[in-house]
Amino acid sequence: MKPLKIFLCDLTYDTVTLSVDGFPLNVGYIASYTKMKFNDQVEIRVFKYIEKLQEALETSVPDIIGFANYAWNRQINKEMSKIFLEKNKNGLVVWGGPNFPADVSSQEVFFTKFPQVDIYVPIEGEIGFSNIVKQALTLNSFKHLRENTLSEPIPGCIIKSNNGKLEFTLALDRIQSLDEIPSPYLTGILDECFDERLVPMIQTNRGCPFSCTFCVDGSDSVRMINEFSVQRVDDELNYIAKHVPTNQHNLHISDLNFGMYTRDIEVCDSINGIQKKYGYPHYVKITSGKNNPERIGKAIKKLGNTTHMSLSVQSLNDQILSNIKRDNISSEKLVQIGPALKREGLDTMCDVILGLPGETYDTAMQTIKDVLNANIDWINIWTLMLLDGSELNTPKERKKWNMKSKFRIIPRDFVKLDNGKVVIEIEEVGIGSDTLSFDEYVELRLMSLLIKIISATPCYKSIFKFMQFYNVTIFDLVFSMLKNTSDAPSKLQKFFEEFKQYTVNELWDSEEELIQHYQNPDEYEKLLNGSAGQNVAYYFHAIAISEQMPDFTDFCIKTTKKLIEQNTDEDFGTELNAIAKYCHGSCQNIFGEDRLKSNPEFLFDYDILTWMNTGITSSLKSFKLNKKSKIKFSLTQEQYDVLEDKLNIFGHNKIGRSQAVNWVAHHLLWRKPSLLKN
Repeated sequence: MKPLKIFLCDLTYDTVTLSVDGFPLNVGYIASYTKMKFNDQVEIRVFKYIEKLQEALETSVPDIIGFANYAWNRQINKEMSKIFLEKNKNGLVVWGGPNFPADVSSQEVFFTKFPQVDIYVPIEGEIGFSNIVKQALTLNSFKHLRENTLSEPIPGCIIKSNNGKLEFTLALDRIQSLDEIPSPYLTGILDECFDERLVPMIQTNRGCPFSCTFCVDGSDSVRMINEFSVQRVDDELNYIAKHVPTNQHNLHISDLNFGMYTRDIEVCDSINGIQKKYGYPHYVKITSGKNNPERIGKAIKKLGNTTHMSLSVQSLNDQILSNIKRDNISSEKLVQIGPALKREGLDTMCDVILGLPGETYDTAMQTIKDVLNANIDWINIWTLMLLDGSELNTPKERKKWNMKSKFRIIPRDFVKLDNGKVVIEIEEVGIGSDTLSFDEYVELRLMSLLIKIISATPCYKSIFKFMQFYNVTIFDLVFSMLKNTSDAPSKLQKFFEEFKQYTVNELWDSEEELIQHYQNPDEYEKLLNGSAGQNVAYYFHAIAISEQMPDFTDFCIKTTKKLIEQNTDEDFGTELNAIAKYCHGSCQNIFGEDRLKSNPEFLFDYDILTWMNTGITSSLKSFKLNKKSKIKFSLTQEQYDVLEDKLNIFGHNKIGRSQAVNWVAHHLLWRKPSLLKN
């Protein structure tokens, strides 16, 4: 009998720019495990790109097609499942992944909403999928594969049996020694993915010990932490470094709590080793652990500027933390370690979620104030997503908190298929509750944009240092800008109004209405040109740093002046003007084609570079020079190359820029000041 032909897909969109850029590691594991179990009895191909899957289905139709189901690709999975079944009506459609409803009634609705799905593997895919293959291989022929495979329950799977009823058979132990899964890297399964676009991804462990209700990884079924050996991880890292294209500088560690465990230090040592040997990676993307911040800090320190510590704060309000079952996570301790890492010269990042159960405008602002005052380098403020698979997105919890929600396009996730069908991905987001109005939500979104632009811009640290001497905080600055947008330059006022309008217009009352709207060719064109369907925060951030920085700098300086005047009667105008020049120089022309050559130079009456490197709070007046000095603001070749590589992947337009800046280490984006000899 011929081999059982299998396609395994973890699809991403690349219509205007690459949407999800990680290697398809998840289905790679399933492919390598299945191949180990059944050898020549199976023939397996792995897919990441929609176009390649379309082409393959035209020439070689599989017996089984499997899809990794996430919030960002379920609609394309649905459409490609339809196309597959049109070509093989007896074929088997298998989905798996974490974004699957947590309660039985919602699971039944899911199968009704996605009728093409024959089998769902809800937890770990390797064992469940191999059991499907095992059952299929018992057949004498694949001619009636679906009917015969769905005739009885399959361990580790939810099947839609031949009589239309769901059969749940999930009592399976997870794989404890993960080295049992052959490496999809070392077996060559993922070699095709080294294509200059996708980011290599590794996993060192699976599971999460926490139970956050908004997260799909908080279920009891994945509470236990299982590990790959450090040697296995090291072997994969070396393999990746040998095969990665020269323009790919990044690595993604997909662990849910990296740095929290003792052995993570060993992994960092392995990364250090390949960096010294191969000059790769320049940047490591991680999700930091939520406990043991001291240990996490030690791991981050080993990687230096290669990565940053991500502080998963979400909220600093005790009641809200209790509402989402984060009582066992010390967010305050996480925030407290931020300044310690800063003293070591390391970057920190913090995540906050708007609209959690019990959130009010005041509690949200207090959390923002606390994390800003902790001097975190990069603060991401996210809108709450109501994810299938999370406890919060169950009928019981939604009713309990009276969650108000709307739907929006997942940024960059759309395509027109060869059959003419427009496919878009949709997410449901929380936009208010009994304790948070929609207008307050919109204002908090603008606050989050200001923070993204202001607090994360390195040159603005000079403003923060200047303010600190006069007892003005970063929060004071950003909050005052929020409340006084009418004081901004006219183009910037228009920018703020457009952002708020985009924030309102991206929201829809129903999925169906949204999907139907973009079937219209004129509306689809708006997705292509970027006037709709973007991550609004990312999109406007990219516009700000590429087009609006002179105006932002002037607005910052103007607001700073007003705030300081409330605290002192002394004259500080000359020093503040020097700070303004310093900021303008650092921010100028960071995206232009001539950015390497257009290096601005300014004369200064103050030794601002020495002042910036002085750790203590001090007056800029004390650094007055006897003779003016000239500072040049330049980009290095490395800075140019790293950004250009990302722009070549994602595109040089506004959409591409919005994606590229999130993959460039912050210290590599802005101009560096250097003192010129007279």
